[in-house]
Amino acid sequence: MAVKTQDYKKFLDPAVISKLKTLELKARMVVEGFKVGLHRSPYHGFSVEFSEHRPYMQGDALKNVDWKVFAKSEKYYIKQFEEETNLISHIFVDASKSMQYKHSGKVAKIDYAAILAAALAYVMIDQQDSVGLAIYSDKIHTYLPPKSNRVYLKTLLSALNQIQPGGTTTTSKCLDSVAEKIKKRGLTIIISDFFDDLNSILTALKHLHYKKNEVIVFQILDPIEKSFGFDRDSVFVDLESGEQISTQPHQIQRAYQEAMNEYLNKLKNECLNFGIEYNLIDTSQPFDKALMSYFAKRSRLH
Repeated sequence: MAVKTQDYKKFLDPAVISKLKTLELKARMVVEGFKVGLHRSPYHGFSVEFSEHRPYMQGDALKNVDWKVFAKSEKYYIKQFEEETNLISHIFVDASKSMQYKHSGKVAKIDYAAILAAALAYVMIDQQDSVGLAIYSDKIHTYLPPKSNRVYLKTLLSALNQIQPGGTTTTSKCLDSVAEKIKKRGLTIIISDFFDDLNSILTALKHLHYKKNEVIVFQILDPIEKSFGFDRDSVFVDLESGEQISTQPHQIQRAYQEAMNEYLNKLKNECLNFGIEYNLIDTSQPFDKALMSYFAKRSRLH
């Protein structure tokens, strides 16, 4: 099953992708849809085959220019060797109870997170990078160390497919735990709603950055978690603690939005201050935004 040029947008749509049968198929369709879309966008020419080529830079030896690629594209690309391209990556996926939430989005946050993680793993192994996986809530539920062989992709996808959300979010403890296992500089990707103590999150992110890791943060929210656009009296339940409150949403909407915006802005600004790539994504958004962020970061690591 290949993505046709005219179909690529639907294979970046979470509502469409979520209906496909297997996580492997979902990941492959997202990646193929992204690649087709890339060639139809202003980013045409942006190399997604990092394991084979990178753009020519002043000082590169002409003997390494791929003249076949130049003949087709009139762009200069350098053939790369495996030692130039192999990167060690860790993907953290938050599987706490709050990630089960779905309201105005077409998919639950945890489903969006699993598909995104699967697509990233698919791409990384295709590039001969090593990728590991940590699934966590208040503790590490699954830790798979980084490997780069294609058979390992099935192991990663199987773990993502078996996620059962539960427990509270303790991002800092779990990040610190895995950070101690990371012996070589690499890339760390964290996919979470970050409904956790902000200061402890920031301390853990700084710990990763201090150990010379490049870090990408994907904060995944349901659209209504940003707007609080409920339109009738409601009972709100904290999925992690079970605590309930009855209220008229319009009475607290402004205070909620102000508090949420303050929280999001602080997380974003602190990440940017430490050179951490921050992405706020809601579950109605196509997957290409997240993948483009990854590829942009990946291209800067050469």
